[in-house]
Amino acid sequence: MDDNVDATDKGELTIESRLAFLRAAEALKNVLRSGHTSTGRPESTAEHSWRLCLMALVLEDRLDGLDMLKVLKLCIVHDLAEAISGDIPAVAQVSPDRKRAQEEQDLLLLTAPLDPPLKAGILSLWEEYEQGATPEAGVVKAMDKLETILQHNQGKNPPDFDYAFNLRYGQQYTASHPLFADIRKLLDADTRRRMHDARHAAEGRAGCDDADLPTMQQKPQQAPPR
Repeated sequence: MDDNVDATDKGELTIESRLAFLRAAEALKNVLRSGHTSTGRPESTAEHSWRLCLMALVLEDRLDGLDMLKVLKLCIVHDLAEAISGDIPAVAQVSPDRKRAQEEQDLLLLTAPLDPPLKAGILSLWEEYEQGATPEAGVVKAMDKLETILQHNQGKNPPDFDYAFNLRYGQQYTASHPLFADIRKLLDADTRRRMHDARHAAEGRAGCDDADLPTMQQKPQQAPPR
């Protein structure tokens, strides 16, 4: 009887610890990225991770020989540490090693409530993604870049948004698979269209600003004295 009670108590504690973890991970819904949605509000990291999972789902039939459950787990975990310290936009990242160290520290803090086997599993997934050495991790890294570019091109962004960044972002990952290279070509074409449209919009705003300038009225010339 005592053993059963102990097992029940331990089970309840495990569930409580997992709920505590899920409550802490909810913060990812409030972590904002540099991109914007199609309505113009900042995108959250949770939304990015959701569509990354959806991308893996709809491309599954073109990704033979992969452990798709592992792929989806990597998609979910890859940015999980941002629930603690937030997102650092790719354009602002100056030290990959420092970013990695911060995310590892944050993930250890976030997963602290979990029972050891589950905690170790999540940390192992994150480490696998960071290393990028397995086929599944390489695929998720490539899709992570593609989803980001897709959102940049789809979003209603500020007038000074740097679309040119898309063209050089993550090329080493998206070139790793013919499927991703084909998707990249389509997204790069979208990027160039957004760049073209942004330039025209900027020229239009500049023209309006010029038109709003007050015109200088010329004083009537006086006739020279006779």
